[in-house]
Amino acid sequence: MRITGGKLKGKNIKCPGGVIRPAMDRMRESVFSILGDLTGKSFLDLFSGSGTIAIEAASRGANPVDLCEKDKIKVNTIFDNVKATEEIGVKIHCHFMPVEYFIKRCKQSFDYIFFDPPFPYKFHEQLILEADKNGLLNKTGTILVHRPEEHFMPDTIGNLVRKDQRVYGRSIVDFYGYSE
Repeated sequence: MRITGGKLKGKNIKCPGGVIRPAMDRMRESVFSILGDLTGKSFLDLFSGSGTIAIEAASRGANPVDLCEKDKIKVNTIFDNVKATEEIGVKIHCHFMPVEYFIKRCKQSFDYIFFDPPFPYKFHEQLILEADKNGLLNKTGTILVHRPEEHFMPDTIGNLVRKDQRVYGRSIVDFYGYSE
């Protein structure tokens, strides 16, 4: 895996052991192109896996950047990977716990939240509702949800509405935000 844009473009990222489904380079490059300049924007990467999405966000200017991953097998690889952002002056804050627990405890809000649960995961809507209820998303922010095509997502989830949707093979990324 490699970083597709920004100050760390081309940097190789290690893939951790355990179960992982890394986001395709093409999908990441497209999604971050849609988001545009992230300078000064806060970013949260949930179900982080290798940390690639968080590193990609930092590479493109996001700061602060947080990630959350519960799989303890991935800890050392994530720490090794996120060190790359220190050379561009961004420290990624790593949280190693279940995402559901993190969402309930987090007191911070973010401009962008990227949900990339394992494809068999069934609680996308509940997590988005909980994130909304707990104020994790800034009022002008965007939640991105990476999911398989066979997992249906509604146009509206609580106070959030789907503003865009992109298809990458059998993967879909939904963009949710607050209505104007």
